[in-house]
Amino acid sequence: MQRISDPRTGAEAPPQPPSLRARTFSCMGTVVSLTLPSASGADELVAATAVVERLFAGLDETFSLYRADSEASRLARAEIKLPDASGEMRRLYADAVGWRLLTEGAFTPERPDGVLDLSGIVKGYAIQEAGTSLLALGLRDWCLNAGGDVLVSGSPGAGSPGSGSDEPWRAGIVDPQDRRTLIAGYPLGGANSANGANGANLALATSGSAERGDHIWAAGAGAGAGARAASGVRGAPAFRQVSVAAADIVTADVLATAIVAGGMPMLDRATDGWNIEVLAVQAGGELLATPGFRR
Repeated sequence: MQRISDPRTGAEAPPQPPSLRARTFSCMGTVVSLTLPSASGADELVAATAVVERLFAGLDETFSLYRADSEASRLARAEIKLPDASGEMRRLYADAVGWRLLTEGAFTPERPDGVLDLSGIVKGYAIQEAGTSLLALGLRDWCLNAGGDVLVSGSPGAGSPGSGSDEPWRAGIVDPQDRRTLIAGYPLGGANSANGANGANLALATSGSAERGDHIWAAGAGAGAGARAASGVRGAPAFRQVSVAAADIVTADVLATAIVAGGMPMLDRATDGWNIEVLAVQAGGELLATPGFRR
């Protein structure tokens, strides 16, 4: 953020916060918000939010197991079989199976009772597709937040007097013990970061009992394992909450879910195998953080 001088005294004035506009809507059981620099204009924000909302609503109509008429619910009731499902359903299932292999089963597209449930990937996919649509509209500076999963492009300071266009967006991470407070913040995007051009992390996703954990099961749990567990490996949960920052939202979302489900072994596997930053809240409240969260 640039510093400017007070014209009356010549003294350096405090940095000016960026001027922003935001709109929200509800979908997929959470609140989705789109934030743009005020320079974009109110009409542009309204139009862009409408595009994002239509995309989210369309995916919810297909993948929600809470909608009796959705394609996912019809699959769960065995009214149709996966080979006869829509191309989008089959593509997302194939992606989820790929992630199951990459995470050695910590992430899975099936519930313990065998029902196909793509809840662990569909929100990240929706955010990713919405971001692609925003860029196609010519928008380069924005922040999209769906229930704490965040994807950004550019800078919040773009076009704001006295604010640098290289300033990153700052995503906050809530305390799983007190939703009114934050335990950390993380910078996303910044100068020339549209499409990840400068290598900056553009996405942050959080999974665990403080967020919607009903799509997370203990790794290795089968149909007889009982209720879902928004926690780590069998027995006592390793983590109450895990946040992952990555270059893309699907990677961040899937790995956050996988680490919660897979516990410490999956945390080690993820940090060794992917270029990510992780902040994990252990069962007792202690924090584990990679260097990017300790700066």
